[in-house]
Amino acid sequence: MLDRATVDSLFPADLPETEEWEQRYPPREVGDGAFVTRFGPSPTGFVHIGGIYTAMVSRDLAHSTGGTYFLRIEDTDQAREVAGADVQFARAFDAFDLRPDEGPLSGHEDDGPYGPYRQSQRGEIYLSFVRELLRRGLAYPDFATKEELAEISDAQKKLKLPTGYYGRWAPWRDADEGEVTRRLEAGDPYVVRFRSEGKVGERVAFTDRLRGRVEAEDNHNDVVILKTSATEPRLPTYHFAHVVDDHLMRTSLVVRGDEWLSSVPTHLQLFTALGFPQVEYAHLAPLMKQEGSSRRKLSKRKDDEASVDFYLQAGYPTDAVLYYLRGLANSPLAEVPLAEALATPLQLDRFQSAGPLVDMVKLADICADHIATLPAADVLAGVRGWAQEYDSTLVEVLDENEKLALAAIDVERVGVDNPRKDLACWSEFRTAYGFFFPELFSDVTDPADERFNGLDPALVARLAEDLAARYVQEGDQPTWFQQIRDLAERHGFAPNPKTYKKDPDAYPGMLRDAANVIRVLVTGAQRSPDLYEVTRVLGGDEVVRRIRAVA
Repeated sequence: MLDRATVDSLFPADLPETEEWEQRYPPREVGDGAFVTRFGPSPTGFVHIGGIYTAMVSRDLAHSTGGTYFLRIEDTDQAREVAGADVQFARAFDAFDLRPDEGPLSGHEDDGPYGPYRQSQRGEIYLSFVRELLRRGLAYPDFATKEELAEISDAQKKLKLPTGYYGRWAPWRDADEGEVTRRLEAGDPYVVRFRSEGKVGERVAFTDRLRGRVEAEDNHNDVVILKTSATEPRLPTYHFAHVVDDHLMRTSLVVRGDEWLSSVPTHLQLFTALGFPQVEYAHLAPLMKQEGSSRRKLSKRKDDEASVDFYLQAGYPTDAVLYYLRGLANSPLAEVPLAEALATPLQLDRFQSAGPLVDMVKLADICADHIATLPAADVLAGVRGWAQEYDSTLVEVLDENEKLALAAIDVERVGVDNPRKDLACWSEFRTAYGFFFPELFSDVTDPADERFNGLDPALVARLAEDLAARYVQEGDQPTWFQQIRDLAERHGFAPNPKTYKKDPDAYPGMLRDAANVIRVLVTGAQRSPDLYEVTRVLGGDEVVRRIRAVA
């Protein structure tokens, strides 16, 4: 064990004592049963939809109990940090209405009573607590090189022993104090390791708020708590930063993915060594994907839908996505209306231990159902909001044709029991509704176009010319459609399939084939909303102009 003077010489002379940090960050004034939760993303890649899931759960548990939810950027792994990650965080949290009560995205930068909220700016805090462990002999400097660590690991594998830095495999754990001092004075690079009292094969039990009693192998490894002295600033590892930060920021419930479940024994040891009360944990099962007959974790590397940007770029309504995620968290919420589900607090005892399956087909259905219930003005606002970021041309078209856009959206949606569900996401607007807008519609000018299903091009041209010359916009649906019937009869089409089947050589096609020609000319597609309703929105002049394009 190093003497106090040697330990203190390793740190700035004006480094605060740990008591000063305790006074600066006093216990929060929250009610009994209120959760203080946090979300701690690392800026080492894109925001995973699992991160939105975790943040949603953390925020909901805090707010539904009258507590506080804060954001902490865990950026101690600066070698892997991705430029612009903060911007992506802000975009994702804004879109899904998950801005924290405190933290970098809360509207006041890094201000807040328990900041800084970026770990890279909390280095002085960690050093105070590392120094305290070194003074008490609960941590020690380790000078082992990468090559020496590799040799230790190889030897353990040959002997079929658990790998790690422990016991006789930890050469600097009980090294001669004089040798340690000599290496320190020589300026040799070192890390600081926690002196674990755990033994190989020992078990430990703890309670998880989602999983109940959990038993696991205790930590026997002298984990690194402060990274190498060869770099500045000196930053902690996740294990140590988690324990110090969640104590001082007064977190009461840590919600995180179950990949951290095996680290709990290490964290419990650190809480005890530092004299901190232990936080409660709730480890979420990971989001899963069906692949063939089996399931696997939703992967950043393999699955587009793992990225939050996938949902933002496609324009999935974020309320509907959150509704879907809440249903994955608490399955009964998937059976109630969206507004009710979003307002109903999540219940810890209703989370499933198995990873919930992300079903993109089901999500699309939910989104389509949701959009179908929205007033046209809300749909237009959703499309326009998405287009401002991803389709500037569409914004201009919508702004110049607002009345037309609202009328188009309302086709087969108003006053009907089963409204059309053309949109599952805002990016589909061009495909579903673009034909309503002359600026986005491409006239059909080729009478041999394959969308006419092989009809004689000359006949297609005659049909168009005839209808354009006689077209009448007025009248109800039966009256309007009668002119299509009359058109088909004049050009020799069979009035129905039964008549056509009796003598197919006698007719160029059926009524529906003639109607398809008009539908393609007006909408550009063989399938569309009710053609009568479409023509009401477009107006007679535009309908005739489109029909004449092929004549």
